[in-house]
Amino acid sequence: MASFQLDISHRPRRLRRNPAVRSLVEETRLRPADFIAPLFVVDGNGAPEPIDSMPGVSRFNVADLVKECRALAKLGVPAVALFPKLDKKFKNDAGTAALDEDALILRAVRAVKKALPGLVVMTDIALDPYTTHGHDGVLTADGSDVANDATVEILTRMAVLHSQAGVDFVAPSDMMDGRIGAIRSALDAAGRTETAIMAYSAKFASAYYGPFRDAVGSAAAAGTRSLDKRTYQLNPANRREALTEVALDEAEGADILMVKPAGAYLDIIREVREATRRPVAAYQVSGEYAQIQAAARLGWLDLERTRHESLLAIKRAGADMILTYFAKEMAAQLS
Repeated sequence: MASFQLDISHRPRRLRRNPAVRSLVEETRLRPADFIAPLFVVDGNGAPEPIDSMPGVSRFNVADLVKECRALAKLGVPAVALFPKLDKKFKNDAGTAALDEDALILRAVRAVKKALPGLVVMTDIALDPYTTHGHDGVLTADGSDVANDATVEILTRMAVLHSQAGVDFVAPSDMMDGRIGAIRSALDAAGRTETAIMAYSAKFASAYYGPFRDAVGSAAAAGTRSLDKRTYQLNPANRREALTEVALDEAEGADILMVKPAGAYLDIIREVREATRRPVAAYQVSGEYAQIQAAARLGWLDLERTRHESLLAIKRAGADMILTYFAKEMAAQLS
């Protein structure tokens, strides 16, 4: 067969011809230090409780939580985000257990920081684990919506309690108007100026949250995994509105700005990255994790390659850090 050669100057494949060359020109890399591990804590002394809708993820008692944090730290994961699951006897319509000075989450924070003072600890500031209705705040008098200002007043007190327990970041996930400024003011007034805020700034009313609601028990409390939160979480159709929320949180004093979910919102991550000089976080949420796990278990996807690619895409889009339930496995793989 006669040889044929194109008369072209640019052959991009030259930079893909072997692993060494590909490594030299690789633009985006994942490190264990990129990850924040979300962890669930329960009261008592029982064994870890597997979460059926999140294969490989469990709820830990406080002692086992500390062990898990120690394992993550050894792998180079620098931060954890803690979420409590309360017994239903501690829940009510007003979520008053969130202000208990001996609350489960506060005991967990104290234990982790005592054992691992150098580990960054973040906590969720929202009422959904504490309310019988499963919403992120208290309801209006007629029960038709979440009361914005009344909720913010509770969240500010909650944030101060978490700061006093030793958290490095409070992470308001409620999407109430004005809560970042109110929390910053409350922390400063309490002398907690060193406590930072990671704001769930662009949090969308997503269908991907179902497994998480199983994990913290807000689904069981509400009686549905698809609780309607569209009056306070963002419309998935809206890009400009997301950027408005991000700008407001930055102006009110947020130290880190988050986009949630991550995988279906890579365009928003990129927009936020280009709009701010603040660090940008993205949350690969429970539904994203669960669908990868499910497809891999059916043999339809390669788990190791798919989880790596999904996280690489989030970082490539512009995230400086990623909350992911794959944190431990990915850190071990990368190490």
